[in-house]
Amino acid sequence: MSLEVRDLSILLIEPSTTQNKFIRTQLQDAGVDNIECVVSIAQAKQSLTGFIPDLIISAMYFEDGSGAELAEFVKSNQLTENIAFMLISSEQRFSVLDKVKQAGAVAILPKPFKFVDLQRALNATLSYIEPEEMELDLYDVTALSILVVDDSLTARKHICRVLNSMGIVGVTTAENGVEALEYLAQNTFDLIVTDYNMPEMDGKELVERIRLNPELANLPIIMVTSEEGTAQLSAVKQAGVSALCDKPFDIDTVRMLVKQLLNEED
Repeated sequence: MSLEVRDLSILLIEPSTTQNKFIRTQLQDAGVDNIECVVSIAQAKQSLTGFIPDLIISAMYFEDGSGAELAEFVKSNQLTENIAFMLISSEQRFSVLDKVKQAGAVAILPKPFKFVDLQRALNATLSYIEPEEMELDLYDVTALSILVVDDSLTARKHICRVLNSMGIVGVTTAENGVEALEYLAQNTFDLIVTDYNMPEMDGKELVERIRLNPELANLPIIMVTSEEGTAQLSAVKQAGVSALCDKPFDIDTVRMLVKQLLNEED
């Protein structure tokens, strides 16, 4: 029996009484009744010692910390790393939101948010919790070999979890473009999933180096990025990336891109 939105258990962390009531009402309108509410990071951590929800919904700013810090805590803790995380905040600064994106949030909603966006985020949570294994015409999914390149350990773990949930078990990870090129010189991969911003060698330069190698010129590359600058993304496309995927990304989007790229005949 498939999980439905009404089956979700949610931990809501919101210091504002007004916002707490509004979000809780919206969740109930979406069909969710199992909602535990707390008002601080400390209370959230305490709650997580005895209650493992399907989804954590957090504001950004608290007297005792931030939603970004909480996201990192959740995703780096073995007991909680598989819990879906959603941020609801009026924060718009890239430098702040990027930390939440890198942690592997299923969604980031603005304040105020539209009900349809909440529904979409809840559906993304369902896909995250109970993903469908992927089927490909030209490949055996269990035999695929994919290289994931990201300088963030949390982001690498999140991407690997998404790929594993689709039935892809052959996943190798690298921390930057330099390390990725070392793996590529010694191994054969069917697909690369790389971040954009990385030390040593960023995603754009990695793509350029790969495309200069005749043996790798047609290797599919998905770039997962939280960049929003038109100039940067345009440069990445010109470098030869096969597809761009935003952070936070949902499993359905990743599945669609992988299918499109790997079902293409040479």
